Amino acid sequence: MPPAPRATAATIVTALGDTVFEIIDATGDLALFTLLTFIGLLRRKLYPGTLLPNLYSIGVRSVPVIAITGSFIGMVLAVQSYDQFHKMGLSTQLGSVVNETIITELGPVLAATMLAGRIGSAMAAELATMRINEQVDALSVLGVNPHHYLVVPRFIACVALIPVLTVLADFMGVMGGGLVCIRIYHVPGHHYWEHARGFIRAWDLFVSLFKPIFFGSAIALISCYQGFRSPAGAEGVGRASTDAFVRSFIAILVLDLFLNLLLNSFHEAVWPSSGMRAF
Repeated sequence: MPPAPRATAATIVTALGDTVFEIIDATGDLALFTLLTFIGLLRRKLYPGTLLPNLYSIGVRSVPVIAITGSFIGMVLAVQSYDQFHKMGLSTQLGSVVNETIITELGPVLAATMLAGRIGSAMAAELATMRINEQVDALSVLGVNPHHYLVVPRFIACVALIPVLTVLADFMGVMGGGLVCIRIYHVPGHHYWEHARGFIRAWDLFVSLFKPIFFGSAIALISCYQGFRSPAGAEGVGRASTDAFVRSFIAILVLDLFLNLLLNSFHEAVWPSSGMRAF
């Protein structure tokens, strides 16, 4: 009986060590994958006909889901905020709170999350299927760099279009919040929009456009990496698609935390005493 606990402890330590080594190996592999993407981005021209289909798939086809998501974000936030503000007699201040929350936080994060689910999963599944069907190897045989042909256009499309889609999400969220406050709760429209206009500054718009650049980069790199490293078989494709979304979502939350810390520190360093916004 005594050897059993020792064996169990040894098994746990071994499993933990294997997990740590797998994480380190995957992190290094992803770092190398990212480096190859940036090298291809800087040193080579895109292959003809590779960028436009990705721009259409990532940008145009994502407009409906982003518009719907943004609208309901604003409406739900307005509904949740109204009771508290109405009790304090501050219902006309809803515009400032709802709009700043949407523009600086909920719009970029939830738009990126929706895109990770729609675009990231699709990219991972597509590349995983191409790898399993040996289409990636066929590109190499034809003298085409698979990484540059498949990954770089998707990376460029994500980085370029996710900030634009975030603007759409912000706009629809602001309109949705205004619709609920003004039409349903009968908040005076003039005061609602006046407080919103006086509270939102160019710094908030900058934050809203700055963070999605990193979110888009993370979604593209993680999703393409999962597709290129997919195990064989239908189960491997499903696992690659699921892992792409989950890891992209975690990356979005982690990046959001550190970007907020960085931007707030920068804001306080430039305007330490006045407490005013950047612009």
